[in-house]
Amino acid sequence: MKEPTDHTRRHSAPVVDGPGKAASRAMLRAVGFNDEDFKKPQVGVASTWSMVTPCNSHIGELAELAREGADAAGGKGVVFNTITISDGIANGTEGMKYSLVSREVIADSIETVAGCEGFDGLIAIGGCDKNMPGCVMGLARLDRPSVFVYGGTIMPGKGHTDIVSVFEAMGAHSRGDMDLIELKQIEETAIPGPGSCGGMYTANTMASAIEALGMSLPGSSAQNAISQEKRDDCKAAGEAVLELLKADIKPSDIMTRKAFENAITIVIALGGSTNAVLHLIGMARTIGVELTLSDFTEIGKRVPVVADLRPSGHYMMSELVAIGGIQPLMKILLDAGLLHGECLTVTGKTLAENLAGVAPYPMDQSIIAPLDQPVKAESHLRILYGNLAPEGAVAKITGKEGTRFSGPARVFGSEEEAQARINDGTVVAGDVVVIRYEGPKGGPGMREMLTPTSAIMGRGLGSDVALITDGRFSGGSHGFVVGHVSPEAFEGGPLGLVENGDVITIDANADTIDIAVSIEEMARRQSEWQKPAPRYTRGVLAKYARQVSSASTGAVTDYDD
Repeated sequence: MKEPTDHTRRHSAPVVDGPGKAASRAMLRAVGFNDEDFKKPQVGVASTWSMVTPCNSHIGELAELAREGADAAGGKGVVFNTITISDGIANGTEGMKYSLVSREVIADSIETVAGCEGFDGLIAIGGCDKNMPGCVMGLARLDRPSVFVYGGTIMPGKGHTDIVSVFEAMGAHSRGDMDLIELKQIEETAIPGPGSCGGMYTANTMASAIEALGMSLPGSSAQNAISQEKRDDCKAAGEAVLELLKADIKPSDIMTRKAFENAITIVIALGGSTNAVLHLIGMARTIGVELTLSDFTEIGKRVPVVADLRPSGHYMMSELVAIGGIQPLMKILLDAGLLHGECLTVTGKTLAENLAGVAPYPMDQSIIAPLDQPVKAESHLRILYGNLAPEGAVAKITGKEGTRFSGPARVFGSEEEAQARINDGTVVAGDVVVIRYEGPKGGPGMREMLTPTSAIMGRGLGSDVALITDGRFSGGSHGFVVGHVSPEAFEGGPLGLVENGDVITIDANADTIDIAVSIEEMARRQSEWQKPAPRYTRGVLAKYARQVSSASTGAVTDYDD
């Protein structure tokens, strides 16, 4: 009688064992397998290496280190690639419509390769912000022992600059406050090498959330891209997957409801990106955990913002790395009863066990405030409802821009149209800029509004203009901004009925967003509204528009309801 297959080779054994799989083995011998390798659990290493963006330009080497770690621990590592795009390059162009789409392509491709090849365990290494949720969603779909590795943060540019400094310099130039020589100097020095954008923008936000979720090794989210610590993290990830295989610990054992609450908590404490709302809901749906917009509101009532990090704060991620990263913050939150310490992690230990020996921050640091003297007493991520967003909208209100804004609407049907009118001075203090038909289906793809928000900041209107959209915002956006308005305009949402001059009020204390137009008038406008023709009828954007869910449910494409 045939011996049962070792559970660490649950998926690879059917691919390579026995005389009937000689052809499979022959193919694998050509890429470096030998007789002994066929007896080992196979570990797929999903690399997002690309020279498309500095966020990922070093990940090829990191993937090799992860493979070496898996090999050293008794497995057989196999590196394969998935895609990346660059938000920083594509922002403000039609190409940005592919950004959120890339999250689904990454998840699809990891599932496709690993499902086909029979990998027993997985490591995924991501850098730019859509890589990370895309990688984790791919791992979640497969539900095989897995570790996510963050590629690491970039170092600051000259004069404490970063990519957002460049975008805001562009706005300052359009206003006439900066000449071309100054703009070029910032352009040439703000991005000094590999790594993800340097503030608490979406990349560092999602890396921190995934570590708090338990899917990365402790410290992975707060390491410089070019550092020995990051190299060691990759090798350790390879070793960790073999331990997870032995213990049969899978993403579904780690990515629980309480783990997602931990992830939301760390995002709020760090003052993280609004994109975390979209991505965490999408990740939760993929693993089968119920998570809704209201969870961000409820957790936000008890968790303060304590990090003074960009874009609304002063410091960069590399400076947080220098004082210990997010582990000491997680220990503070755990001790205060704000984290679920019993949650399992990829170390095979609980979160509380991982944090037991973590040293506190230095006494003289000013990046992380005490819980009783926070930057903001409640969450900066505000989930707003009202007659303009019956299914919700997401605002990032730190308090520095105020908590209430009311003004006449200035309506635009695309990001490009709004950008032109910001630059030429049409948009003035007091306006509520409305950018619609940029939602998941209407855009399609929910472009980030970093270019218009940076132009508003660059023109000195950051405290005097609000911007609302059914698109989304870069983690680098700041000011009085509201995105993810649902239902989106393309689907007949109220945002599509707004007219120039309508008074819109955003109240981040009451968590409301309303238009001062009567029910009767809105009904009249609705009866006359006609759905626009799709902007794309073929290709990946058309497929995405047909499949994608609402922003309020994570903008996912593989849902079953």
